[in-house]
Amino acid sequence: MKIRRIDHVGIIVNDLAAATEFFVAFGLVVHGKAEMEGALLERLLGLDEAQTSFVMLGPPDGGTTIELITFHRPPNAQAPQQLVYTQGIRHIAFLVEDIEATVVKLQALGAEPFSEVLRYEDSYKLCYMRGPEGIILDLAEEITGSQK
Repeated sequence: MKIRRIDHVGIIVNDLAAATEFFVAFGLVVHGKAEMEGALLERLLGLDEAQTSFVMLGPPDGGTTIELITFHRPPNAQAPQQLVYTQGIRHIAFLVEDIEATVVKLQALGAEPFSEVLRYEDSYKLCYMRGPEGIILDLAEEITGSQK
């Protein structure tokens, strides 16, 4: 057995259009949209009468994608906003070219930083932000020779 790649990460959202708009404005592109219901989805998820809509987004040059999913049936469960240290998948990490400009751009889109941009040794500039519906974004910029 061999794992070939991580294909995508699924995120359940209540407002699919708003979450999609945020990630497109951030710089991801839509790779596809669809709706699913019926016996295959019900068996796959173990949910009776399941109905979903989803959007696949990813970097313009390819790679791992994000699948934003909303459930029409059963309705999305309302969970409290998760803390950054809550057990389970907690954030999505993005390697960006200009972290300061990215933070400003995401703030204009409504994202909230956990802190200012911080430096980790001579390797990375880092910043965590909370995006739409509480999704945590981990931004990193590699520090290159002239920045050291």
